[in-house]
Amino acid sequence: MTSQLPSPTSAHRPGRAGDDVDRTFEMRFTSTPRGARLARRLAAHRLDTWGIPYGTGRHEEIVLVLGELTANAVRHSHVPGRDFHLLLHVSAPTRTVRVEVTDTRPERTPPRPEALRAPGPEDTGGRGLLLVSALATRWGWHPRPEGPGKTVWAECAGAVPDAGDRPAGPEAVT
Repeated sequence: MTSQLPSPTSAHRPGRAGDDVDRTFEMRFTSTPRGARLARRLAAHRLDTWGIPYGTGRHEEIVLVLGELTANAVRHSHVPGRDFHLLLHVSAPTRTVRVEVTDTRPERTPPRPEALRAPGPEDTGGRGLLLVSALATRWGWHPRPEGPGKTVWAECAGAVPDAGDRPAGPEAVT
């Protein structure tokens, strides 16, 4: 018996990042710590499948950004009975990975990137978006267009390896 990952609502064919094809993965997850963890694990697997391998700095940075955004959706924007939506998009031509997390709570919005401040030494939270700001090329948020809530997004430019970044020889990824 083999186990397979759940079928996402949209996933383009698996391939490698260097083949100049855009790829998208999106799925709804329960607004719980378990949902955030599952989103992170499925996205990490998808990135690896798309040619951003496990264990590389690029992979770890994107997964950390994604993990912070999904954790924030669960911790700060949880609405009982409502899910959050994850969209992971890889644009090979621009070598950019975009992460979008949409929740249904409109009144709890993060600060704008330019208004982000460091928490005090005694504060127990408030560092997640600082990590996102440090690791992502840019990030922000906007109101959810089709209903209540918002979408928090982050882009990691240069995250997609081009053909010259891939190893040659027997360990080459094909």
